Amino acid sequence: MYFAALLARTEDGWEASDTELDDVETLTDLADLAREAAVDDDTVVAFIEQEDAWFGVIRVDGEDDPRVFLSNAAIAARSSYGAMLTDELLGRDEDDATDDLDSLDLDGTEDGEPESDNTVEDDNPLEAVNGSDGPPHGPLGDAALLADLGVSEKELLALDGDALSTIADSLGCTEVLEAVR
Repeated sequence: MYFAALLARTEDGWEASDTELDDVETLTDLADLAREAAVDDDTVVAFIEQEDAWFGVIRVDGEDDPRVFLSNAAIAARSSYGAMLTDELLGRDEDDATDDLDSLDLDGTEDGEPESDNTVEDDNPLEAVNGSDGPPHGPLGDAALLADLGVSEKELLALDGDALSTIADSLGCTEVLEAVR
């Protein structure tokens, strides 16, 4: 179960809206959705959370490229929206996943030859598929994306549990975020 919300900065503080991600397939789609919620091209912060397993913060300032932070990339990569953000941060495009599947040896043979006896088993299937390109176990992205708004890089990296409420407290918008939860 996902929770997603947009916080748009205004002259009077923050306005929150819960958002549906059904039509979001790329980071560009998410950034466009955030820009639609913006007031006078000011800052919009998008939160995505999946059952306290991981959270993502996406910051959009006007027409600038979005900045992204994920609390745990390896866990996030197992979900559709987390995978979208992880792939973007790692510089993968949609065709990379297909390329990985094409390169897999699904029947244990290569070119019809039986598997050799000296094959080393890999305990980590993600590394076996992606090599060193697998998402890291832990944070990924721009941990300083909220520093000028009151959440330092160190504070963001230390968050767990109900991280979005803690971030909202620091931004001074707890009530507006809780209103859309």
